[in-house]
This record gives sequence, structure tokens and C-alpha cells, in this order.
Amino acid sequence: MKQLTAKRLKLVMNLWPPFWGSGIKVLELDDNWQYAKIRLRKYWFNRNYVNTHYGGALFSMTDPFYMLLLLHKLSRDYVVWDKKAEIKFIKPGRKDVYAEFKLTEQDLLDINLQLKDKDVIEPVFEVDIHDEDGQLIAKVWKTIHIAKKQKDK
Repeated sequence: MKQLTAKRLKLVMNLWPPFWGSGIKVLELDDNWQYAKIRLRKYWFNRNYVNTHYGGALFSMTDPFYMLLLLHKLSRDYVVWDKKAEIKFIKPGRKDVYAEFKLTEQDLLDINLQLKDKDVIEPVFEVDIHDEDGQLIAKVWKTIHIAKKQKDK
């Protein structure tokens, strides 16, 4: 089976109706699966009653990325999925906004070291959403469930 490339996944995600229809675009997805940059455009159809970004769209733009990066960085011996997410709105988003997802070498080393001793870990990653002027709009915390796959008996 041919491995999914970052370039192909970026294309698919940009055509995926929940993202495309919300004004969410994957701007960058690193070939090494350690970085992604996402933009949420402000349109008439994704703003709220007071003309700022709809909170659900801000939350959606952060949804799958740490899970996807980790799925591709870890071996097939692990189950990886989003377990929990939390968002804190800091200030109203009135312009296009951006989120960046980074997996450092230290993150990966820590995860792999923990998985040597434990069957399940749930690291938490923090994501900042900034507007085009660099103003902090929201913070999101993503808890990712990583577990060793059970061997068939």
C-alpha cells in the first residue's frame, strides 16, 4: 500500500467539506510530519452575531492536526486519537487567524521514552490562535491518547 504523503493529505484536507465550507485552509504540512500551519479566513458565513469569528470554526481549525502528525511519526504499533480538547477565547477575532502545530524532537523523544514504560499515555499540546497582526485570539489544549495496539491472541 502506498504511503499517504503530506502533500496529498494537505490537498485532501483543503477539499474536505467541513474545512472548505468553514473557510479553513491548510497552508503548510511538513513532509516530515512535524509542522502544520492553518488559516481561518473571516467571511460573512463564518462570523457570529457580533461580526467576529464563530467560536466553533476557531475550534475546528485546531481539531485533527496533532493527532495526524503523531499518527505519521509513531509506528503502526500505536493507536492515536484525540481524547479531549479545551478552548479559551482571549479576544474577539476580527481578521483572518492562524494556528501552528509543532512536534519538536524533544516532544517525540519524551513520547517514545514514556511509551517504553507505559501502555497508554495522554500528552497535552497547547495551540495558540493568532490573527494576522499577531494578536492572541484563543488558546487550545489538545489531549492526545496514544496506546500500544493489543496483539491478537
